[in-house]
Amino acid sequence: MNILVLDDEKEIADLVELYLNNENYKVYKFYKSDEAIECINNVKLDLAILDVMVKGVNGFEICKLIREKKLTFPIIMLTAKIEDKDKITGLTLGADDYITKPFNPLELIARVKSQLRRYTKYNGITDENIIYINGLEISKSKHECVLYGKKIELTHLEFDILAYLATYRGKVVSSEELFEKVWKEKYLDNNNTVMVHIRRIREKLNDNIRNPKFIKTVWGVGYKIE
Repeated sequence: MNILVLDDEKEIADLVELYLNNENYKVYKFYKSDEAIECINNVKLDLAILDVMVKGVNGFEICKLIREKKLTFPIIMLTAKIEDKDKITGLTLGADDYITKPFNPLELIARVKSQLRRYTKYNGITDENIIYINGLEISKSKHECVLYGKKIELTHLEFDILAYLATYRGKVVSSEELFEKVWKEKYLDNNNTVMVHIRRIREKLNDNIRNPKFIKTVWGVGYKIE
């Protein structure tokens, strides 16, 4: 994830960069607004942290610029003071959150993670490790499945089936392909094994068999997650 940090107080910008790097985010750090604007124009960003009172083009103006360019990534404003009129101004221009200086870096990281979770869920963004689908969160790296904030206990095979279908979301996956990719064995002319596992997954997801929200059956072809 690419995060822009703009603050003309070098110590603060460097501190924010340090904590973001510790979370494995790629940080584009700037002390001057014109350099930050150039980055916005040339780099695909996932979040911006902007100092309101930065010299030159201030944080409010940069926030407005981002939204005028139809960029929808989250914006967190850093401010030395928090007055209602400033907050209203920022929110009206498209800011998503505020944090007041001095701040706890761990609180800032928590705000960043919260905004990125919301952004990725609402925009259907996936990466190679996490997939979000209608309240369902599949973490490949953790081998974990969470539905509406509650962890779902899946067997190793059940998780692999769900993750494979989610990875190829929108595509109809045949029982043969599913079996050979998950079980890593040659498919026999019998899809009962796949069917039974699909049924168990649906039960654990409380998915309506007749009108499933997640795994749909395409009769005579296979299964898919839309």
